[in-house]
Amino acid sequence: MYWQTAENGNVRCGLCPHRCHIGQSAAGICGVRTNNYGTLVAAGYGQVSSVALDPIEKKPLYLFHPGKHILSVGGFGCNLNCGFCQNYEIARQKTELSDTGRRTEPEDIAELAVQTMPRGNIGVAYTYNEPLIAYEFLSDCAALVKDMGLFNVLVTNGFIEKEPLEALLPLIDAMNIDLKGFTGDFYKKVGGRLETVMETIEISVKSCHVEVTTLVIPGENESDIEDIAKWLASVDPDIPLHLSRFFPRYKYSGKEPTPRETILKSQDIAKKHLNNVFTGNMG
Repeated sequence: MYWQTAENGNVRCGLCPHRCHIGQSAAGICGVRTNNYGTLVAAGYGQVSSVALDPIEKKPLYLFHPGKHILSVGGFGCNLNCGFCQNYEIARQKTELSDTGRRTEPEDIAELAVQTMPRGNIGVAYTYNEPLIAYEFLSDCAALVKDMGLFNVLVTNGFIEKEPLEALLPLIDAMNIDLKGFTGDFYKKVGGRLETVMETIEISVKSCHVEVTTLVIPGENESDIEDIAKWLASVDPDIPLHLSRFFPRYKYSGKEPTPRETILKSQDIAKKHLNNVFTGNMG
């Protein structure tokens, strides 16, 4: 879905703002959308890296059916490249390297969601890596889950074009969207664009329950917290904001964890503008 043919057998993906120009047998930035003889193929379809029944609060979603559980499903790849990624083992893994993933069908996901209902499950959360890059698999799963009367949850970086986002939203009941910082320079560092994520939040809050997460990283984005809170309040002051503590991972393994005092100070700042500000992952 969402692609066009280009010259010399190349294809142009239109799912996210990268609009990757993909040559034969190559993949886009996400690593899972590939060119197969002039056709864009969702090569990550059905590739599952992780399945777990999690507390809904772990997504994190604190104001969407608290106390319940949700079946969490992850794949491979991501369309951003955050040096501080907490799940880089699967997010940076490309399709051709993903043989460890279990291939599955949407019917299998929906069936497992129903089987885990007696354990408090209320639906499926598409999470761990960036779920939107597996757009076709996500759409097929979400349609089946919705038909069974269960909820669909997205945990996403929000880096998607407007048209596919709006087409998907009728199937989605709740989202947690990463707002990684609030400057163009910070988003350039992670390979994205701030304006796109802001638009995703603005569109999504009109359609489903939305909570927002910012990973507070020392020396990187802690000064953005007040601007983030002000802007979210201009959209809706009741949007929950989760301020997460950074721990050294991936390319940031040499950094120190975010001091607890920084998180608590950031919470106080954000509470001046928002009604629901949470501090999770304090460790």
